[in-house]
Amino acid sequence: MVITVFGDLVQHRGGQVSTAKLGQVLGRVGVEQGALRTALSRLARDGWVQVERIGRTSHYRLSQQGLARFAPATMQIYAPVKLAPVARWAMVLKLGATGRQEVTVCPLDDVVDQGDCLVSGDLCTVSGAYRASLLEDDHRFALAALAADITALAGVKMSEPLESAAARVLLIHRWRRIVLRFPDIPWELMPKDAPLANPRHAVAEAYWRLSEPGEAWMGCDITASAPNNQASGRFKPD
Repeated sequence: MVITVFGDLVQHRGGQVSTAKLGQVLGRVGVEQGALRTALSRLARDGWVQVERIGRTSHYRLSQQGLARFAPATMQIYAPVKLAPVARWAMVLKLGATGRQEVTVCPLDDVVDQGDCLVSGDLCTVSGAYRASLLEDDHRFALAALAADITALAGVKMSEPLESAAARVLLIHRWRRIVLRFPDIPWELMPKDAPLANPRHAVAEAYWRLSEPGEAWMGCDITASAPNNQASGRFKPD
C-alpha cells in the first residue's frame, strides 16, 4: 500500500512525502500508525525507500533501487487505454524445453518476443472456448472484485478530498495487483461473461472521477519543489 501511494500520489509531485501525510491517507483506509511505521522500516531495510529528517518530521522517498524496480510496473499500471480496434494481430509460437508448443494471440504492436514462429494478419474467428481459456479462475475472481469496487465507487459521492485520495489509492492498489500478476487480455478477446469487458477502460473512468479532488488533497506541501503533475497523462487513450 505504501508503494501504491508513492506511485499514485507522490512521484509526480517531487517524490518526497512526510510520515504524517502517509499516515493520513493510509489511516483513512484502515492502516494503523504502528503498521505504517513497521512497513516503512521494512521498506527502508529492503532498499525500497530512504528517509530524511526535516526538523522533527521524517520524509520518505524511493531510493535509486526502489525507482529501478518501480518504473517498469508504473508503465504497466498506467498504460494508455486502447479503444480503437486492433489493426493487425499476431500469433506467436514458442517451443518449450520439451518441444511442447506454446501459442499466444495478441496485437502485433504488443509483440516483444517473436518466439520461434510469428504470423501476423487479421483476426477472423474467435470461439467462446478460446476466449474462456484466456481468463483463468483466479483472474476472473480478481476482476469480479475490481468490478464490485468500481460499481461501489460510482454510487458514492465523496464528501472530502481525502476520501477521494484514499479511494484512488485503493482502486489503483487492486488494479496494480491484477496488472502485475495476470496477462493483459485485449478487450476483443475477453470472454462475453467476463466481469469487466474492458478492465483498463473501466479503471480509467473511475480513476478520473477521483483524480482532481485527490490531487487537491495532496496540495503543494509535499515537497519544496513545484509539483510536476504527470498524473494528467495517465490512462489517456492510445
